[in-house]
Amino acid sequence: MNETRSARYHRLKRRARVVAALGGSLLLVAFLLSGGSAWLRDAAEALAGGLSAGAQPWAVVAVYVTALFLAAEAVAAPLAFYQGFVLERRYGLGRQSAASWAWDSAKVAMIGLALSLAGAEFTYWAIRWSPGWWWVPVSGAFAGFTLLSVFAAPVLLFPLFFRFEPLAREDLRRRLLELACRAGTPVLGVFEWKLGEKSRSANAALVGLGATRRILVSDTLLAGYTDSEVEVVLAHELAHHEHGDLPRMVAADAGITLVTLLACHAVLRWVGPALGLRAPHDVAGLPALLLTGALVAVVSLPLVNARSRAHERRADARALDLTGNPAAFLSALRRLGAQNLADEHPSRFVEWLFHSHPPLPQRLEMAQTWAAEHDRRPGA
Repeated sequence: MNETRSARYHRLKRRARVVAALGGSLLLVAFLLSGGSAWLRDAAEALAGGLSAGAQPWAVVAVYVTALFLAAEAVAAPLAFYQGFVLERRYGLGRQSAASWAWDSAKVAMIGLALSLAGAEFTYWAIRWSPGWWWVPVSGAFAGFTLLSVFAAPVLLFPLFFRFEPLAREDLRRRLLELACRAGTPVLGVFEWKLGEKSRSANAALVGLGATRRILVSDTLLAGYTDSEVEVVLAHELAHHEHGDLPRMVAADAGITLVTLLACHAVLRWVGPALGLRAPHDVAGLPALLLTGALVAVVSLPLVNARSRAHERRADARALDLTGNPAAFLSALRRLGAQNLADEHPSRFVEWLFHSHPPLPQRLEMAQTWAAEHDRRPGA
């Protein structure tokens, strides 16, 4: 069977993701087993040798994490460029120049380094403080940070990468605010998301939490879709908040984090001596912790995706209930699928392992069934 353009695009994206994950893991294994991790720790200790005894552990972690992060970024850069820039331009989705893409990537790296340093410093402080129970405060801190990031992202993070303006189309703005009221989800406002400056894809989102929750509608969606189609897309996003999918996601992520940290605790206790670690708080064991986290993430990924697909199906059904407009729902999904190069017919294995949303034909079939059950015309 001939491969469609969208199927090839997603196959190449998946291949790049898998190669990046495997390559990064193999590099960590080689770094750990070759003695490179111990060498980097010793070098960090030498640099921090002139500091006070209380400051030395913090400085060693900072030097080690910074060096490891920068090395990993350098190794991953070519594949990241291929996946994030070359493929996007080749398949007509990307609009950024190479310089613009590189600047965005640099900002992502700076944020990633800052978060990595904060996470590593807190983790190793907790291990030094309580070698047997460090995973308890660390898991709590990570869960709290997740909630904080959801709250703060629309204000602090998103503006670093995109421009936003209050939606100027008053009729549509009022319509979306009324929809949010019907869904029982108060929002701060409705904003036009200048996605078209970087991508040809179309999207809408409900982001933030509490006082920062807001509706975002991309300019690419506003340019080519009717108000009814925009409304049903937003109704799907509102349904996630109405159903409490965000707290469920945070709770599930906290559970996975807890399992990950318990596994890391076991690795430090039982495998650490064999790896030559001086103690559980020896920063040379960080690659082992990262590999353990990656393994837990891969094992849990099918379950996480299955839960996400269930939430997406429920949000689709609720969007139809909120709007009562299956014709707009069907036309919006079809057009978004074509514009965003949706992978319409993934294999069962690919869907199971990689897809957080049901395939497009399943979503269309559900909407047609809803229309038949509610005696509504589903559209062409």
